[in-house]
Amino acid sequence: MPFERNTIALTGVCLASLLFGLEISSVPVILSKLESVLAADFKDLQWIMNAYTIACTTVLMATGTLADRFGRKRVMVATTVAFGLASLLCGLATSAPLLIAARFLQGLAGGAMLTCSVAVLSHQFQDGKARGKAFVAWSVVAGIGLGFGPAIGGLIVALSNWQWVFLIHVPLAILALAFIGAGVTESRDHNARKLDWAGMLTLSAAVFGFSYLITQGGDLGTGVRIGVTIASVAAFIAFVVAEKINPYPMFDFSVFRIRQFSGAIMGAIAMNFSYWPFIIYLPIYYSGVLGYDSTTTGLLLLVYTLPFMVMPPLAERLRARYQARIAIPLGLLTLGIGFIAMWVGSRLEGANWMTMLPGTLIAGIGIGLTNSPTTNTTTGAVSPDRAGMASGIDISARLITLAINIAVLGLLLTQGIAAYLGKALGPALDAGEIRTLAERIATGNLSDLARETPSLATLDPSGAIVHAALVNGFGWVMLYCGIGVLALSIIGFVIFGPKRVAPLERRFAAAE
Repeated sequence: MPFERNTIALTGVCLASLLFGLEISSVPVILSKLESVLAADFKDLQWIMNAYTIACTTVLMATGTLADRFGRKRVMVATTVAFGLASLLCGLATSAPLLIAARFLQGLAGGAMLTCSVAVLSHQFQDGKARGKAFVAWSVVAGIGLGFGPAIGGLIVALSNWQWVFLIHVPLAILALAFIGAGVTESRDHNARKLDWAGMLTLSAAVFGFSYLITQGGDLGTGVRIGVTIASVAAFIAFVVAEKINPYPMFDFSVFRIRQFSGAIMGAIAMNFSYWPFIIYLPIYYSGVLGYDSTTTGLLLLVYTLPFMVMPPLAERLRARYQARIAIPLGLLTLGIGFIAMWVGSRLEGANWMTMLPGTLIAGIGIGLTNSPTTNTTTGAVSPDRAGMASGIDISARLITLAINIAVLGLLLTQGIAAYLGKALGPALDAGEIRTLAERIATGNLSDLARETPSLATLDPSGAIVHAALVNGFGWVMLYCGIGVLALSIIGFVIFGPKRVAPLERRFAAAE
């Protein structure tokens, strides 16, 4: 029966989204553990997360094309298998470089799997109302992974070891494969052409270059920094040119003439400008600033992530009643207010989890109001045979923004710490020593600082300066996220334009 087949297919796709969600939110909680067991420094920890997101961006558009050409079900099965194998490699890693490499492979598979998930749902549920319900279910299950991921990660480390944070994906991938194989209907775009290698390579080079520059720039000489900057900009320009001259580009810029699509893409960018990169650093705040253990930190992160799970039904009702032009900017406005509230709560005297609670809850509500309408609008704004391309652009926008902002937030955190240390310690430490100390403080592991920097025993015997420096660094990060997402909410509202849909857009706006 079609209904039963669609239900089975939806279950398989939702399990895949659960895998992806768990992988994003469970790993940040164990970063402090990885620092000690793998001898990883702050930049290694950033790359353990960023290798995954950068890898995702290298395959997103290629996956859309491959899925359209060779079959969305076939490609999704292959990518789910690859994700399970890459997770096994992550669990077997014995050093930070090996884990980073395995995370890159996992990101390749995860990004491809997620792209296929969106494309499969868009084709499997072609009725607008049914598609809306399917995407709500997909968002809720992804929210379960994202929401409970921190608690699951903390619990796994408390009861077993960090390897199982990755190994748990292997049986889940096998279960997802069973449902995908039984329920998903094969589909393809018969007009799909060959892979756009020029677009893939130039976009990947640009994203990697900018991320490397932000993350490693402080250790590079002036000439190298200038060279990397020029190369990254040149790669991005080459990407734009390649997509313009290719008759069958993977990144079709013509879809940006559709206001619904462009406005929704701003929502995708804004969410990953602030909320998702910050989930990597929020555990450091709870452990380093407030002194909570990994299990408590995981439970506290539920306040930040659980609203993502429970808000999609309300978000879809708002989108159906007021259109995406209201629902998405409203969600982003709420998200921005949440970050400003977190910034206020973190600066109060005697700050604790209670002072952070309002901001994290509001931010979680904001992301929950934004995510489902964004995904449904980007895929519903184009014709069904272009679902692979549209979902690829959507997820590319998310993960490129995420990769860049993981690096940016890390840079802001260390710069904020260094700025405070420079004022508090004066000439006692030179600029290089302050930068090195700031990177160590940014990991949140403050117990070993005195051993690594013996002069702190004299300069800061109580640890008050170090603690205040970490608070200052997080203040910079929270303000950046809050102000940035508020600005993007306004830009998105302007892009959506007036309520009336233009004739060019009306042909594709099936979701509105």
